[in-house]
Amino acid sequence: MSSQRTQILNATQMAQKIDRIAFEIFENHYLEEQIIIGGIAGNGYLLAEMIAAKLRELSKKDIRLVEVKVDKRNPLSTPPFITLEKEEAEDHVVILVDDVLNSGKTLIYGIRHLLQVRLKALRTAVLIDRDHKRFPVRADFVGLALSTTLQEHVTVELNGDMGVYLE
Repeated sequence: MSSQRTQILNATQMAQKIDRIAFEIFENHYLEEQIIIGGIAGNGYLLAEMIAAKLRELSKKDIRLVEVKVDKRNPLSTPPFITLEKEEAEDHVVILVDDVLNSGKTLIYGIRHLLQVRLKALRTAVLIDRDHKRFPVRADFVGLALSTTLQEHVTVELNGDMGVYLE
């Protein structure tokens, strides 16, 4: 891994991408009374908070924010934990959010709990799509598709000095 750190998106550009994702979610689901935004614990949840805040600005819809906890290192060791009862998600649109989509492992295991529920729709949203898929997952809403090598690392800073960096 390189010791250089290159800024890909600054705070203003990130905010524009987040706003665009929120607009796309609203445009695709404008008929829904409630949209559930599930953020993968950590940066995915922080990003989900930002998307949910923008959606609340755009409409009077009931935007429900929930956290999805997945053991990223060993996802089969424990089932994902979601701060949402299965019955509460039934017949609703759920948007699962993470900061970076790399191999798809985190999103696919995060979806596992939701597959046991009869949903109206399940979509995914990511700020950065690196497109190194090893699992059959794609992002429905993408801030930026970024071509990288497997050796490079993408860091998303959502606290303090916001930005997206390639290392």
